[in-house]
Amino acid sequence: MALDAELAPMRDFLAAHEPFDALPPAVLDRLPARMTVRYYRRGTRLIERGHDNHHLFVLRSGAAEVHDAQGTLVDRGGEGTCFGSITLTQGNPSTMDVTAIEDCLALLLPADDFARLCADHPDVDAFFDAQRRRRLSGAVAELQLSTTGSAILRTRVRDLVERAPVAVPATVSVRDAARTMDDEGVSSLLVMEGGRLEGIVTDRDLRTRVLAAGVDPTVPVSEVMTREPVTGSVEALAFEVLLQMVARGIHHVPVVDAEGRPVGLVTTTDLLRVEQGNPVYLASEVAGQPDAEGVARAASRLPHVVASLVEQDATADDIGRVVTAVGDAVERRLLTLAEADLGPPPVPYCWVTLGSRARLEQALAADQDSALVVDDAAGAGDAAWFEALAERVTADLAACGWPRCRGDIMASNPRWRRSLDGWRTRFSRWVAQPVPEAVLGASVFFDMRPVHGDRTLHERLERHVLSITPGSTTFLTHLAAHARDREPPLGFFRGLVLEREGEHRRTLDIKRGGVAAVVELARVHALAVGTPAVNTHARLEAARAAGVLADERAADLRDAYEFISYVRLRHQAAQVRAGTAPDSYVDPSALSNFDKRHLREAFAIVRAAQGALAHRYPVQYVS
Repeated sequence: MALDAELAPMRDFLAAHEPFDALPPAVLDRLPARMTVRYYRRGTRLIERGHDNHHLFVLRSGAAEVHDAQGTLVDRGGEGTCFGSITLTQGNPSTMDVTAIEDCLALLLPADDFARLCADHPDVDAFFDAQRRRRLSGAVAELQLSTTGSAILRTRVRDLVERAPVAVPATVSVRDAARTMDDEGVSSLLVMEGGRLEGIVTDRDLRTRVLAAGVDPTVPVSEVMTREPVTGSVEALAFEVLLQMVARGIHHVPVVDAEGRPVGLVTTTDLLRVEQGNPVYLASEVAGQPDAEGVARAASRLPHVVASLVEQDATADDIGRVVTAVGDAVERRLLTLAEADLGPPPVPYCWVTLGSRARLEQALAADQDSALVVDDAAGAGDAAWFEALAERVTADLAACGWPRCRGDIMASNPRWRRSLDGWRTRFSRWVAQPVPEAVLGASVFFDMRPVHGDRTLHERLERHVLSITPGSTTFLTHLAAHARDREPPLGFFRGLVLEREGEHRRTLDIKRGGVAAVVELARVHALAVGTPAVNTHARLEAARAAGVLADERAADLRDAYEFISYVRLRHQAAQVRAGTAPDSYVDPSALSNFDKRHLREAFAIVRAAQGALAHRYPVQYVS
């Protein structure tokens, strides 16, 4: 029914609740006339998942809850709470249910009026954008697989791309770009120039950067687009892209192939529809913490998340990516908090992670490995700022559950804070003079991935490394010899070899001769073929594609690595449940005959691959 008889009370009600309390009086005076009021009995749906919604709901009285497809509670609100903004901005049908838990009286604002309100008043738009991010974060608050086994953790982005991206040249006018979006029925356009992705423009950009800002619609779309947008790999897991989107507060991500060419576009709605009841990250909770203590509290949930994933049979590869994603979120938040206190960096820099997290393979019980790549423009007086940053973040990471590296391979060590040119020199020296220190450095620093800061610094360093390693037979031979030293714990008669002394006596070190052995093998092959991949599965595939590894051997190594890694994670999950600190030393009495048999087979595969590596890089080449 119309609100004509209650315009004044409705106006007063809106004026007392966010975000309407920030509206100019004249706008508030007109708004109630654009709304209708409806009554909902307890238990009825205001918005139904799978159905279209065309209104913003403002609760005048009562209370309602938001649930995802699996019935998980995402949000709850009472008087003054708004529902429906996600479908109004990201498209129908709804991905969630909104149900009255008390008798409700709701004010309904039509979609067109809602869009106009957001376009005319950026503060209102920002309020609903923040609300949408909170609800999307709530929908992915726990890392777990559903009992259906469909798992967003197992879904690749390529499976979500349903059509080629709609693109326009950078010179097209804003008006023509809007017409193209309307004709194609899309909420965003890619802006291309000479086959290269220059930017992206969304319907929200048109509202806030054109309509609300009073920009002439005849200007080129390049003037209002977002330049160099965040992209997602077509081979990435859906949860990894969703993690980026929520952490950065964006709703559209272009999908690119291995050569960086756009092949599609995904939205948060696309990703959440994969499986609404399968939340995939606590990283959004980390990103919202106001201080390092809050980050530590959020990060403390990670071991229990891993235990839950193991119980539900997630793969070791999936779990490694989850642990990595959370670790990245922790590190980024700590760096952002440190920058806020220290002030802006004096020159650009890139904080890089090393080792297992760089490979997207981190398990529990991992320490921190990091380094800093600083712009060559840095002067002597800038060193103090970067020292303070590294010391603070290293200490905060330790408080968050990532202990200091026993080998001191951390950005807090001045040896591992270098200019870009300094890093180039260091890598060149390692390759040219492969002494033991160089081989040890290669085993850590050649597994490097950017986490925060100016990523172009890492990209330039990576190009240098890939240009010097493939043809260096001497260096690769030394590296291969180091890989062969990671002997699998397998006896002469294929019995499992246990630790003989120390606190881990009579246990199986499943990391050194299992996980690490495959990592070392894959690294040698990857550097030999010049692939930028750092993930072990990706490196094995690159070696197979280049003909360095036979198809069968590559498949066997991949399966062996997965099985060994999973046994380690299952062991760590049991330690978490028992309240003990996770490690990589497995008591063989806790293994079934099935596990022991398959571990022996896996270790035998690794040993055979090491033998093949020795044949490819004979020891006589090592001087």
